[in-house]
Amino acid sequence: MTTLVVLFNLKSDTDHAAYEQWAKTTDIPTAGGLASVDRFEVLKAQGLLMSDSPSPYQYVELIEVNDMQQFGQDVQSDVMQKVAAQFQRFADNPLFILTQAL
Repeated sequence: MTTLVVLFNLKSDTDHAAYEQWAKTTDIPTAGGLASVDRFEVLKAQGLLMSDSPSPYQYVELIEVNDMQQFGQDVQSDVMQKVAAQFQRFADNPLFILTQAL
């Protein structure tokens, strides 16, 4: 199984409450409902462990993908293209990292 880790900050002009509402009502149910996705979670960073420093990223997405080929097809749907475009309006240069458990 592949886990896609997405690290991102919001654009400076983005209302955090508006993003979080959109994530809860649109992004999580839509992307999490894809046949190729077993789990989709959005996490809000709280800081760095044992440090007073803030996290370099405000949010982290964890997307557990059961079939990467199907995921590629799923994200091409009109609905997911719309959700992806909305995400890009909120997120400032997100990093998409493909991972696999050891």
